[in-house]
Amino acid sequence: MNAIDLLESQHRDVEELFFKIENAKRIEKKAEFFDELADSLAIHAAIEEHHFYPAVNDRRTEDILLESLEEHLAIKRVLADLLDMDVEDEKFDAKMIVLKEEIEHHVKEEEKDLFPKVKKLFNENELNAIGQAMAAEQNELEEEGEPRWKVPSEIEQSASI
Repeated sequence: MNAIDLLESQHRDVEELFFKIENAKRIEKKAEFFDELADSLAIHAAIEEHHFYPAVNDRRTEDILLESLEEHLAIKRVLADLLDMDVEDEKFDAKMIVLKEEIEHHVKEEEKDLFPKVKKLFNENELNAIGQAMAAEQNELEEEGEPRWKVPSEIEQSASI
């Protein structure tokens, strides 16, 4: 799968998980969906930071990438706060709203600005190669289990390209 298709697929999965969390009738299901969301976000950020952003770094994308890395840091900080809370905490839902808004903004910028530029700069074979590297790391992180617990150690500074 090409890198952009993989990332867009993950964006849709995250949107679906937010919907499930917002509509969960039982606390146990809400907690289960949140864990799934947190793992998905941890994996997404890791494969973007380790593979996609460095691979597509070009003078025409650098500003967007630097901003994206700062957005990742903000998202990780909110996510780390949520990981430290119980889903029944009165502040949990408010923090989830902040997380969702941060992610919606980030996704919009990637899909409307970054991805179209990358599609012009890189051919299908290059995007497929990046996608393969990203999918390989995703599989590793999933096999290790609970990648969400790496996030709290990544909130001091943004990743570099």
